[in-house]
Amino acid sequence: MKQMIMNRISKLLSLSLILALITGCGFQLRGNYLLAPELQTIAFSSVDQYGELTRLVKQHLTINNVNLVQKSDDAIPQMRMLQDNLDRRTLSVFPNGQVAEYELIYTVRYQILIPGQDIQNFRFELNRDYQDDPDIALAKSRELSLMLREMRTEAANKILRDMASIQL
Repeated sequence: MKQMIMNRISKLLSLSLILALITGCGFQLRGNYLLAPELQTIAFSSVDQYGELTRLVKQHLTINNVNLVQKSDDAIPQMRMLQDNLDRRTLSVFPNGQVAEYELIYTVRYQILIPGQDIQNFRFELNRDYQDDPDIALAKSRELSLMLREMRTEAANKILRDMASIQL
């Protein structure tokens, strides 16, 4: 009986220690962002209305209870997606001259216009290394599309984090 009580106490202490360490290092779940009340209704526009990044940003804003409107009104904030661009840079080549490794550079530019304030321009880059292998081109093509989807999802998350950090 005493052994069972000691096991429970040690499990409880272990769990408490783990929770204290996780909390102490600043870990927190992501997903919901606390946006300023002024940003709860926003006019959203994009250069690429049907692009994947535009869809993801709209989805993230909707999940965070932001009311998206089409018509621009001078009284409500505006968000303009200006550009999302993928470039690649050669990092290494095979002895036969074919490219072995690329650096993928995903650049995003957008603006937030808040009535009574200056236009806030945002620009950031996300980088990934991609190893190419011409012998398994189909698998590498699938890997590249998955990597691009992951980069766009990360970009949408970063946009919402930037919006949450705006002080009004």
